[in-house]
Amino acid sequence: MGLVVGEHVHAPSGVAEEHPYPRRWWALGVLCLSLLIIVMANTALTVAAPDMSQDLGLTSSDLQWVIDGYTVPYAALMLLLGAIGDKYSRRGALVLGLVIFGAGSVAGSLMDSSFGVIMARAVMGFGAAMIMPATLSLLVATFPRVERARAILIWTATAGLAIATGPLLVGALLRTYGWPSTFLINVPLVALGIIGAFTLVPPSKAASHERIDYVGGALSVIWIGTLIYTIIQGPHFGWDTKALGAAVIAGVALVAFIGWELRHPKPVIDVRRFLDRSFAGANLAVALLFIAVFGAFYFLTQHLQFVLGYDPLQTGVRMLPLAGAVFVGSILTGFITPRLGMKVTVTAGMVFGAAALWLLVGMDADSSYADLVAPLSVLGVGIGLALSPCTEAIMSAFPESELGVGGAVNDTSLELGGSLGIAVLGSVLASSYSDNLAEAARGTMLPAEALDSAQDSVGAGYGVAHQLSAQAQDLLNKAKLDGTAAEQASQLEAQGRQMASGAQQLTDALGSSFSDAVAHTSLVGTVILAVGTVLVAMLLPRAKRAEAAPAE
Repeated sequence: MGLVVGEHVHAPSGVAEEHPYPRRWWALGVLCLSLLIIVMANTALTVAAPDMSQDLGLTSSDLQWVIDGYTVPYAALMLLLGAIGDKYSRRGALVLGLVIFGAGSVAGSLMDSSFGVIMARAVMGFGAAMIMPATLSLLVATFPRVERARAILIWTATAGLAIATGPLLVGALLRTYGWPSTFLINVPLVALGIIGAFTLVPPSKAASHERIDYVGGALSVIWIGTLIYTIIQGPHFGWDTKALGAAVIAGVALVAFIGWELRHPKPVIDVRRFLDRSFAGANLAVALLFIAVFGAFYFLTQHLQFVLGYDPLQTGVRMLPLAGAVFVGSILTGFITPRLGMKVTVTAGMVFGAAALWLLVGMDADSSYADLVAPLSVLGVGIGLALSPCTEAIMSAFPESELGVGGAVNDTSLELGGSLGIAVLGSVLASSYSDNLAEAARGTMLPAEALDSAQDSVGAGYGVAHQLSAQAQDLLNKAKLDGTAAEQASQLEAQGRQMASGAQQLTDALGSSFSDAVAHTSLVGTVILAVGTVLVAMLLPRAKRAEAAPAE
């Protein structure tokens, strides 16, 4: 059984192993382009957030859901949509996902309200949930086993590249165009992906796939979706009835999902796989690594823009050491994993990740960009070392009929980790920043209302400082006007100088408070990742079945 004309099966063994698809490396380019599009959409919007907030008048809550409106459907739907792609058409799932993603991008560029942008982002997340598992399942179905590790290595390196290049591309667009361009840039990339999918990617679906377990799929959507909602809502907006209710629903749905899947003859996923140490350890490692990646990305992009004063393009350029280091780590893992096994490379990658966060613990108000190069580089090497062998281990645990589900499991672990990173570390960052600013501003002449606004976020804080500075300048200008009485001019000048002094004090306090918050948050992240590294090292066996296939 091999690759047949039409929507038939491309099995990863047998004839397909002996006579692999001749244009498979071109097909990999299309799959990597599709991956690049959806990962960039998950990271690049943080750079466009200031422009979007100003134009649409977004509150901090609005902005959070503009970003996370993409994440909830993306994470929640992958497992079910991956199973549907396995049964009917993996290439069809890829193309349909690209169409939906492109439609959401166009809609997002046309919206003029926070609700409209959030809904458009949710549509994009729906499309991404079809694309992401399809890219991995098509990769495994297209490449013979002897080449698969190398192909997965390129796929994972592309993910690392997208994390860093998304802000660079968006930053370049924002220099000339408004935030809608950050949505429209997806359209030509999507069109190129669709054309490439039809011309270069072979059709594929499972050889035998019985009726889909829609009940299990629906339960997975409920528990993952409500869990992601809880992770976002609770730490950022408080543990109100909405957050606690979602947490209860997530717990009940998870228990129901596990019970149903254990009894179902053809479950959407056999949850017993998580008893396998290699499989469980690889998923845990992916989630923990992306807690560090997305958490660090979240606060470093803010530090570069607000504290160090770089514009969006300059910020994107300064994140490039991360992308370059991912490639270095990927090259290293291609040599090391076949020789020493995935346990060594994955553990080493996580140690690098923890070390990167530890390097950020020394951040203070005097830290410059030069102090960030080493942490970014070390983190990138860690991603490159660990991600490819983890993905290989996860995908190897699934038969040919469940490759889409395998890709969904890998990507759900990634998304859960990323959401936890932004939510947990972001919450620690916000709390630490607010406390630091209150302490730093104690004894100053700042109005209480201005200080309260500044404590909301570092972006809001610099906005308050700029507003105070502009008001001070207006007062000083009025004092110099001809015809102003001497006594009145003196009062205006005194008020202006006092306000200017307060603005400068606030600016200084903002920089030191946020830098100290980054240091504190990095320490928390270091502890989380260090403990996780020990757990992963204990879980992963040295057995041959846990090793990635040699990339020859």
